[in-house]
Amino acid sequence: MMRPRSAARSRYSSVAPAGDGAPQGEADPWAIIRKLSPYLWPKGHLEIRIRVVLAIAALVMAKLIAVATPLLYKGAVDGLAPQAGSDPALMLGLGAVGLTVAYGGARVAMVGFQQLRDVIFAKVGQRALRAVGLDVFRHIHRMSLRYHITRKTGGLSRIMERGVKGVSFLLRFLLFSIGPLILELLMIAAVLTTLFDAWYLAVVLVTILAYALFTFRVTEWRVGIRREMIAQDNEAHQRAIDSLLNFETVKYFGAEAREAARYDRSMAGYEDAALRTSYSLSALNFGQSLIITAGLIAVMVMAALGVQRGDMSVGDFVMVNAYMIQITMPLNLLGSVYREMRQALVDMGEMFALLEEPLEIADKPGAAALQVRAGQIAFRDVVFGYEPARPILKGISFAVPPGGSLAIVGASGAGKSTIGRLLFRFYDVRGGAVEIDGQDLRDVTQDSLHEAIGIVPQDTVLFNDSLHYNIAYGRPEASQAEIEAAAKAAQLHGFITSLPEGYDTQVGERGLKLSGGEKQRVGIARTLLKNPPIVLLDEATSALDSETEREIQGALSAMGKGRSVLMIAHRLSTITEADQIIVLEQGEIVERGTHGALLARGGRYEALWRAQQDSA
Repeated sequence: MMRPRSAARSRYSSVAPAGDGAPQGEADPWAIIRKLSPYLWPKGHLEIRIRVVLAIAALVMAKLIAVATPLLYKGAVDGLAPQAGSDPALMLGLGAVGLTVAYGGARVAMVGFQQLRDVIFAKVGQRALRAVGLDVFRHIHRMSLRYHITRKTGGLSRIMERGVKGVSFLLRFLLFSIGPLILELLMIAAVLTTLFDAWYLAVVLVTILAYALFTFRVTEWRVGIRREMIAQDNEAHQRAIDSLLNFETVKYFGAEAREAARYDRSMAGYEDAALRTSYSLSALNFGQSLIITAGLIAVMVMAALGVQRGDMSVGDFVMVNAYMIQITMPLNLLGSVYREMRQALVDMGEMFALLEEPLEIADKPGAAALQVRAGQIAFRDVVFGYEPARPILKGISFAVPPGGSLAIVGASGAGKSTIGRLLFRFYDVRGGAVEIDGQDLRDVTQDSLHEAIGIVPQDTVLFNDSLHYNIAYGRPEASQAEIEAAAKAAQLHGFITSLPEGYDTQVGERGLKLSGGEKQRVGIARTLLKNPPIVLLDEATSALDSETEREIQGALSAMGKGRSVLMIAHRLSTITEADQIIVLEQGEIVERGTHGALLARGGRYEALWRAQQDSA
């Protein structure tokens, strides 16, 4: 039956003060830039490299024009006031009107080269973002099950999101703000020294140094405040994600108010830190403005005195003012760029650290693809524990014959599900070996291993997409006819066709719009569509009622025909036809045999069977 989709919506949002940022920890800027450089200068991508060179050329042209523009402005002013001692003929023989037009043309050309730079570099930047994000995404999927069951989904998604945004920010401001600013300052310093005297350059340098020193010192002081704000942000985000993922549990226990209170506590901490960050940012901005204004006034007073003495023209006064404005505008940007760049470097550092997280389970160099000839599964004296001090499996051995079936039963915690995880090589054994047709799983590629095994788990988790997509997940290239055939074999086709949208019906988050039995049938259908030679049934019916279990049992039995089947069972009624049954107890096999033989023995299996029959 279809169940209404949850309408829960997160009201959580993270909004940091604009133009602010600080790191959560230390990061080596040069190391991070070195890691980013291959994405900007990729091997074998001539087009990307050409674009980088052309973008830099456009940037240099824009700055050359920007530095020359005040000279045209000066000439135009002096052309209107020749009594100041300036000869307009010195400015390429152009009059005041001509110089004014040239000034306007230079400004247009400057903006044009800036936009051309952005257009040329856009593909480089977007490709780098895509490549970095894809590498991180792929790496996370290669991480072991141990990593994924201990990580926090919300925190991990935050690291990826911030890391990619950090790359975008660094590309924009490091290449198009910091680098151009340094180039422009050097050019302006050369002009001031050449046309005037060293005192102008000295005042400009003192202003820049004072501004930079004030900005860096105050920003470092604000690091702790910003770090606290981000920590509260992460905590609130994680609590929101956890609460929404466990929406039904929250409802079962009437814990909406409790969850809201936990979330509000985190947001209250974020609010306090964010306010202190905002207040300190205002103080920082005021101090920066004070320093820049003092430098501007000092230079303009010097120029005004020069005009009064007759050493400088009015055009010189205007030109000095124009250069100071050109300096102060990017300096204002530098303050926020520095703060954001530090945060971007930290975010990228976390992302690259994630990218460099070692793989617990990795293919051997030159590992061959698994060759499934008959489908025999063998566990040979397997020893395993999630922690060395706590062994789970203690030297177990068994074999599933080609095309046969073997069931594993036992109390919770005996190690049944661990066997399934070892078969998929989510972990490596600590002793012994797991083999398929005589091939040690550690010697074959994981892709080929996973391709050879199909699974119907206890809780089939579906993607928030259509029924068609979820069934076709077993084999994406399958035709509609093949998908429908798999659904029919899983006794699902009739249910699907009764829905208004048929195979296009959306199943909701984790398949919440379907009942347990319907989700299990989808799991069976996509495994049938995959058509693997080996099937693992991991307590595939333990969460279902008896009637639904009987309906699905037929589909499971049909699935096993012609395949090697390993069954991990809780309900013994589902494995009575298995070729062999083994009973696990505290990581050891205590009994093995057929259903009838084990009942006749009157041991542990017979006691489990009797207990389940009595409770039925």
